[in-house]
Amino acid sequence: MKSIGDRIKQSRIGLGLSQADAAKMLQISTPAFCKIETGQTDLNVSRLLQIAKTFKVPVMQLLSAEEVEASAADDVLALKKALIEKDEEINKLRKKVIDLYDKLGM
Repeated sequence: MKSIGDRIKQSRIGLGLSQADAAKMLQISTPAFCKIETGQTDLNVSRLLQIAKTFKVPVMQLLSAEEVEASAADDVLALKKALIEKDEEINKLRKKVIDLYDKLGM
């Protein structure tokens, strides 16, 4: 299983950045960044957010496996779409019930 440092390294390499380039972007020293990638330094939340923003990746991609993040995002979108469709269906059924009450004179 990859560590957060491994996923940060993978994101950095994906952007074509050296450790020195990434450190400069984060306004930290190259050795400090190296320690983050190798897991010698524990990350705090603000540094993790800074890295995610700088590398333009979701924080969850750094915290968990990429594949999980991608499929989770797809699942969320599919669920939102299904929820909207069900809401529309419920509204149509409500209208039918109201029309039936009106026809029955209730």
